[in-house]
Amino acid sequence: MLASDEYHWSLNPRARMAAIEAVLFDFGGTLDADGARWAVRFYENYRDAGGTTEFPAFEASFRTTDRQLPQLPGITRMGFRAMVEAQTRLLLKLLADGAKIDGDRIAADFHDRSRETVRRNAPLLARLAGQWPLGVVSNFTGNLVHCLEELELMPYFRVVLDSAVVGREKPDPHLFEMARAAVGSSPAGTWMVGDNPEADIRPALALGMRGCWLAELDRPTPPGLEPTARIATLTELPAMLEARCTG
Repeated sequence: MLASDEYHWSLNPRARMAAIEAVLFDFGGTLDADGARWAVRFYENYRDAGGTTEFPAFEASFRTTDRQLPQLPGITRMGFRAMVEAQTRLLLKLLADGAKIDGDRIAADFHDRSRETVRRNAPLLARLAGQWPLGVVSNFTGNLVHCLEELELMPYFRVVLDSAVVGREKPDPHLFEMARAAVGSSPAGTWMVGDNPEADIRPALALGMRGCWLAELDRPTPPGLEPTARIATLTELPAMLEARCTG
């Protein structure tokens, strides 16, 4: 274990804790990036490719593609790269300068950076999977299992819940309860790790679970939210959880 000053994670000193029984994860922004939303990451690649649309308008178009993507023919059979390419095509059709932008470059950059982060995270997931059952609870597009298989992450997870398959979206508590039941953990013994404070952390805490918020150090905590723990990068998670076991 690295020296404590090499970590940026923190535990809520007021949280009363039970033994860890299971760890659940969000997917986008959590397993493939250190708290960076997909809209932000796509926008960075779009600007690098010469795009000029301002972020608020870009994000509105991106959210439209989030709604379009689950309706796309063949989406449930798509892997990660094919899905990223499909969303890029949908997005550029909505942007005024989209026809001038190299969509292949945007998709490739997004995919490659995600892949790099996933490869970095794979050993820590293997380490955690050797200690506790793991699961994924994600607002997704019906093809999450295919994406995890392509990214070589599926072996680490006992349960994978894709909102488009289940028919409900986070923060609906049903998704969290389904995942918890699948791994057989109690609320107090279940940790939810995610980058979205409203979709991941707040609902988990409301159910009596533990919430570990993945967020940049300078990101302000939303009013009324008291995550059980906070980390700046997923690589800090094993040390935080293991410190919780021995602390």
